[in-house]
Amino acid sequence: MAKSEADAPVRLDLNNPVFQENLLTLQKQERHAALDALSKLRQMTWNQVYRDQGLKWEKLVSIKPPSGIPALYSLRITQSRRATAYRDGDFIRLLTIAGDHDSAYGKK
Repeated sequence: MAKSEADAPVRLDLNNPVFQENLLTLQKQERHAALDALSKLRQMTWNQVYRDQGLKWEKLVSIKPPSGIPALYSLRITQSRRATAYRDGDFIRLLTIAGDHDSAYGKK
C-alpha cells in the first residue's frame, strides 16, 4: 500500500541564497532556535507539519506567489520569527526568514 503524500517525510531545501543569508545573520540564540526548528522539520511527516501548533503552518494570502508556485506559506522558525516557504512534492523549499512577525505576511 502506497503512503499518501501527507504521510511522506519532509525533505528540506535550504539552498535559497536569501534564506541562507537570513539564517546565517541571525543572532546566535535565534540561529540555534532556527536550526532546532529545521531539525524538528526533518523528523516530521507533512501531516504532522500541517497539524503542529508550534510551527503554525499558514497559507499566505496577502502575498502573490511567483509563477509556477501554487501558494506560499509561513511557519514559525523561532519564537519571534517566521519563515516563508512552499511545498514542492516532499520538499519544503525555504525562501526567507522575516525580520519580524508581521513582515512574513507582507504587511507594513
